[in-house]
Amino acid sequence: MMKPAVYLGDELGRYHFGAEHPFGPLRYPAFMEAFQARGLDRRCRARPPVQAPPATLERFHTAAYVQRVREASATGRGYLDYGDTPAVPGIYEAAAFVVGSVVDALDTMLAGELARAFVPIAGLHHARRDRAAGFCVFNDCGVAIETALATPGIERVAYVDIDAHHGDGVFYAFEADPRVIIADTHQDGSTLYPGTGDADEIGRGEAEGTKLNIPLPPGASDEDFFAAWPRIEAHLERFAPQLMLFQCGVDSLAGDPITALRLSEQVHAHAAARLRGLADRFCDGRLLAMGGGGYDLNNTQRGWCAVVEALI
Repeated sequence: MMKPAVYLGDELGRYHFGAEHPFGPLRYPAFMEAFQARGLDRRCRARPPVQAPPATLERFHTAAYVQRVREASATGRGYLDYGDTPAVPGIYEAAAFVVGSVVDALDTMLAGELARAFVPIAGLHHARRDRAAGFCVFNDCGVAIETALATPGIERVAYVDIDAHHGDGVFYAFEADPRVIIADTHQDGSTLYPGTGDADEIGRGEAEGTKLNIPLPPGASDEDFFAAWPRIEAHLERFAPQLMLFQCGVDSLAGDPITALRLSEQVHAHAAARLRGLADRFCDGRLLAMGGGGYDLNNTQRGWCAVVEALI
């Protein structure tokens, strides 16, 4: 069995918005410390980050928006959205490395050279096609979905998101696309940004029923998550996807400073292991995990390492 690949390099670590911002510079070093301390570096294949060119970014984003990020990144002034996502110097290049690494993992999977992969700084699921949002400059998840759907033989892609925040940038981009099977569990949008992801949002038009949103109340525990999880598996089995994308944000763990769920890393281990099994059944093993949110460094270490261990 091929070892899972983990994308490692300072280029990914440069995706942050400064020491005073929740998405700060210590998230990647904290993961690396735990990854090595647990010996996971000896059980995985390390792959270097890859920078996406503009043409790759434009598979999901508008050319005008990509250019705007490039210009704002050069000046390092202002915000890319309404106040959450600063235009810090070099953020264009850093965000392009996030996207490029995810697409490289996907391309390598589709070529049959890799079955499972994890990109720690990735899963930037709030960015829309024409704007940034919620700490997310470019939507690597969206670029990956567009890339997969343009690949001959790939007709159904699953996107599973367990970040505390609803993956609105992915959901609304593909809300009417029946080829994209979405299952998203998150803190109830009435109590947390971005305020979306109600249970009655199930897709539109031909895609009605292909989307599953499971909002959890503030304070939800592992018991609540495990009670909901079989619905996610049943949803995925119904549509038999050919590729599995997993946004495994750890801001759903207890103690995160900006969310109110109380899950443990056992949730992330369970989800990754069960998705690995479904990927083996339906997707020739292809499972791509993206780190997502998480703003407590201990949670980042425990949650992401639990995912990697489940992929091994």
